[in-house]
Amino acid sequence: MSFVINNISKSYEETRALRDVSFETNEGELFGLIGPDGAGKTSLFRILATLIFPDEGDASVKGFDIRKDFREIRKILGYMPGRFSLYHDLSVKENLEFYATVFGTTIAENYDLIKDIYAHIEPFENRLAGKLSGGMKQKLALSCALIHRPDVLILDEPTTGVDAVSRKEFWDMLKRIQKEGITILVSTPYMDEAALCDRVGLIQHGKLLSVSKPGDLRFDEAMILYSFRCKSGIYEYLSKIRGLQGCSSAFLFGDEIHLLVNGKKEAEELERAIKGWNVPALSLKQITPGIEDYFMALMKSEKHDDLMSEEH
Repeated sequence: MSFVINNISKSYEETRALRDVSFETNEGELFGLIGPDGAGKTSLFRILATLIFPDEGDASVKGFDIRKDFREIRKILGYMPGRFSLYHDLSVKENLEFYATVFGTTIAENYDLIKDIYAHIEPFENRLAGKLSGGMKQKLALSCALIHRPDVLILDEPTTGVDAVSRKEFWDMLKRIQKEGITILVSTPYMDEAALCDRVGLIQHGKLLSVSKPGDLRFDEAMILYSFRCKSGIYEYLSKIRGLQGCSSAFLFGDEIHLLVNGKKEAEELERAIKGWNVPALSLKQITPGIEDYFMALMKSEKHDDLMSEEH
């Protein structure tokens, strides 16, 4: 196993960032940690990168303990934080040379690993890092994280704030890096990126809700998912739909509402009720659930469990 996390908890004063998180990643796996801002992803990654210690629990990276063996872990780990943290007043090439020197290597020694990434920015190697575009900063940060040929790579929301084309290019790069045998642990708020991982862990409010292959995420067979569209008043209809009997959950999904129904009989009754509203330009159809639908259902279930535990 590359990463082994056992019952990790972390708090910042009154804020509980992580709650009893446990999971493992396989050698050479691309594992995605999926969740919204504030879910605890960054705290967990900083713990695994040996930048902070957990309050409770333990973890290891390639068999090295995060507390006792932090120096060894830093030699074999590449870390790309969510915020661009390279030296703005150094050029592209100077930043890469600096990180290579820190790890006792050279650009030439490991250039074959980063060449597909670095080739995009090499024509601008004399430009100051602070003057790069978002996509170019991303590629430089990844090159610096890889220049010492690490065994494991941690990427904290690496595509946040970059355009769709750069996001696709970046994930193509990750797939090529994975073929080199490097284990990749990546976090993202984007559900379409989650589908590109070998396995995903869904996290919310510091608690790991689920770990699964993207294709294995399933609702109960009795559950039916609908897409609801209308010409106007989408927020008004969201409230009305949530009040319908048989509706398990309903949430906005772009310019439509996704609503989950408990069973076939309930679905028929719900269809009759909605069509009876005479909604202008109504579109109501059954759809196949995606990762975000599954995640939203898990979040609703988690909130219900938390409320039940508070009442008792």
